[in-house]
Amino acid sequence: MGALGRFLIAALIGLLAALWTLTRSGDPALFPAAPGEPGVTVYLLDNGFHTDLAVPRAALLEGGGALAEATAGLAPGDWVLVGWGDATFYVDQRPIPGRLADGARAFFRPGNASVVMLDPEARDPTRRFRAEDRQALRLSRAGMAALRARVQASLATDAAGRPILAAARPGDDARFFASRETFWIGHLCNHWTAELLSAGGLPVRPFRAVTSGEVMRTAARAEQDAAKLDLQPVRD
Repeated sequence: MGALGRFLIAALIGLLAALWTLTRSGDPALFPAAPGEPGVTVYLLDNGFHTDLAVPRAALLEGGGALAEATAGLAPGDWVLVGWGDATFYVDQRPIPGRLADGARAFFRPGNASVVMLDPEARDPTRRFRAEDRQALRLSRAGMAALRARVQASLATDAAGRPILAAARPGDDARFFASRETFWIGHLCNHWTAELLSAGGLPVRPFRAVTSGEVMRTAARAEQDAAKLDLQPVRD
């Protein structure tokens, strides 16, 4: 291998290392909520490989638009789990071994259609998750509005600006709405959740947000930094 080849390999390795460690700064005007500000508490939830956000239903209804319309049509529940994924693999609940081929398609074929999940919860959703699998985050109201706007921007709409229902499972209150975004290994469900956190003001490492564990660590670090500033993080 010549000098040029070695240089190009070294440059590629350096670029990948830089991207892997790249941190997108947070916005202290959005997160955490200032002392004395009521703020809005959301929960980051980890099921082992996928992350959702549990958001107060009222916060999703504020501001109108397609997201408010989609939320208003859900079954009752004071909380809504918000997630995103491939339009087929994400919705399918059959055992994973029978879906490996479809999983490979979702991961490695660029440009797959995707959906936003809205799943109403009648009870506090944290009851279904162990303490180590959930993280409370207290956003400012502006931070919640920015996070909400990021979810709404993901929704595809019809000519009248209404959300497009893509799937509903029998016996399940979750609803899946068509998304403008595409799913593949370069933009997975956990990347999307990290983008929501970033919109809400948290610092994130976007290229490392492949795993749910990385997104959970992002949230935990943000709350720890809030504590160092003598702001009171949420305890659940």
